[in-house]
Amino acid sequence: MKLASLFSGGKDSTFAIHLAQKQGHTVSCLLSIFTKSDESHLLHHPTLQWTKLQSETMKIPQLTMASDSDDTDNELLLLEKLLQKAIDEYKIEGLVHGGIKSNFQKEKFETLCTKLNLISFTPLWDTEPENYMNDLVDSNFEFIITSVSSDGLDDAWLGKSISKSDVDTLRNLSEKFGFNLNFEGGEAETFVVNCPLFSNPIIIYESKKEWDGYRGRFEIVAAGLNYNA
Repeated sequence: MKLASLFSGGKDSTFAIHLAQKQGHTVSCLLSIFTKSDESHLLHHPTLQWTKLQSETMKIPQLTMASDSDDTDNELLLLEKLLQKAIDEYKIEGLVHGGIKSNFQKEKFETLCTKLNLISFTPLWDTEPENYMNDLVDSNFEFIITSVSSDGLDDAWLGKSISKSDVDTLRNLSEKFGFNLNFEGGEAETFVVNCPLFSNPIIIYESKKEWDGYRGRFEIVAAGLNYNA
């Protein structure tokens, strides 16, 4: 199938593309909605402006829109417009997204796909968290944590690239503090800097951390593609 991908630049949406391609599908375009703030219940917010680098290195064109409201209905309306544009320009037949456990997201996207006569494709749905996190590392996905908002996750995690040993540490912390190991509940956000889909890795030239004692954000200030890697 020809698919559009709902894309945030994080591990889930990027790995969903990877799995879709492994299953023989073609991901024809990326769909990204720039949310008004991080209060969105439907879409991810951090580092979206840098998804243009991921689009470039994956050689998959990106369609974007900016939302002036955190209202879910408004975001769905914008997504519908993006999907219609993808149908018109790329003849897509379905939408792939990286949902894992959120029935709220899954039902909203499925309803929209049904309306537009598209297939909703969720290759990560109901994956076991620890196995999934290890699969990411084993599949040579290099991703950093760009925000944290949970007990047990402090500012030391901000900007950290996750390794196999980090998955073990996160598992222990998730058992102690009760957060989702795969961050499905928004306990942390991620950004992929390299993976098998990329022709060149992303290099971060400048960044800064914001930390209020509980929540924190790793902000990418300057970045580009590493053509020497």
